[in-house]
Amino acid sequence: MVYLPFSQGDDSKGSFEEIIERILSRSRETKVGKYDESSDVVEQHRLQSLQKALVVQWLCFTPPSTIDGFEDVTAKLHSRALMHSNVLFREFALISMWRVPAMPIGAHELLSLLAEPLKRLSETHRDLEDYVSENLKEFQDWNEYYSCDATFRNWLKIELENAEVSPDELSAEETQRAIAAAKETLDLSLSLLLREENPWMIFMEEHVNESMEPLFLELHATAMLRLPSGESMCPDATVCAALMSALYSSVTEEVVLERQLKVNVSISSRDSYSIEVVLRCLAVEGDGIGSHILNDGGLLGAVVAAGFKGELARFQAGVTMEISRLDAWFSSNDGSLEGPATYIARGLCRRCCFPEIILRCMQVSVSLVESNNTPDSHDQLVELVSSSETGFIHLFSQQQLQEFLLFEREYSICKMELQEQQQLSS
Repeated sequence: MVYLPFSQGDDSKGSFEEIIERILSRSRETKVGKYDESSDVVEQHRLQSLQKALVVQWLCFTPPSTIDGFEDVTAKLHSRALMHSNVLFREFALISMWRVPAMPIGAHELLSLLAEPLKRLSETHRDLEDYVSENLKEFQDWNEYYSCDATFRNWLKIELENAEVSPDELSAEETQRAIAAAKETLDLSLSLLLREENPWMIFMEEHVNESMEPLFLELHATAMLRLPSGESMCPDATVCAALMSALYSSVTEEVVLERQLKVNVSISSRDSYSIEVVLRCLAVEGDGIGSHILNDGGLLGAVVAAGFKGELARFQAGVTMEISRLDAWFSSNDGSLEGPATYIARGLCRRCCFPEIILRCMQVSVSLVESNNTPDSHDQLVELVSSSETGFIHLFSQQQLQEFLLFEREYSICKMELQEQQQLSS
């Protein structure tokens, strides 16, 4: 039996690797759905994420032992599965920020599919290449993140169920179940936030520009616009032009000129409810060249985050960009793509995920103190945000900081009321 070669060695022949790359690329495309103004965009993306995740099964099998280089081929398959899964984890995180009980099923399917293959990869190949080790670390980071996410959603589900029952009829068992879920959420989240030796989603990435020509950065995103009510918004040319102008205005004119920022927004050719956003700017030291100290996605990450968080000053208030596909690249002066700028995608996730984790913790803390259970970790959480050493505060947008302060105010009031009750009863 003659097997299809794994890697392309002859231009006249195809290869397994080439076929898989096409399948993986196509699988990331958002399937055209039947949308209307009442469509639940989040639920549509949640269901599609499962289909995207299942494609990784194509890479998680063990090839026949009779093929040449059996062990190397197996390692390459599992390494490719790892890299593709991290791309999906980033996208799934960005489409599952909403505080609802429904789990991001695509992410959890990936974690399940890759558990055994990655265990074998680590055991059979001790000296992994740097890019594989880096992707393995990112996978572990996402594993911890989605564990935190799952505990929060479990707590929220219990809270919503308990809210449907009058306080007089709520059993002590259900109350304790909610308290236990809240404490577990805080414990896991703080464990992730407090990592010092191995901070979440921070990598020692450096890019050296060996060419004498300027180096550019590009970010390509497919997104849908979502109204504050949760309804999807059908874009037209006017909306695209307004969004493009708002994205430009999210940074100063000086930055636009210095970094040669270019923004383009258009309606997707595949789906009339989706938009294609393309950003391009000049790479500079600390953002595209050398080390990326802030780990926040740089200029392009900041611009996209403003749209993602629904905080574009010159756009419709509260309208958010629900990102379903995200790619970042280094590019040359003539616009040709040179390689992935992974630090932008990772930094964008850090800029979006970290504030949300903290805000969820604040919400849980308020719930605990309302039930006469003051969490021990609350002050530590506030210190994390206010500390200049952590740098967390610059990841927050203005509205997120306002929400943080409102939670803190509500927490303080509840705590004072609880202390007064305790004093009166003593």
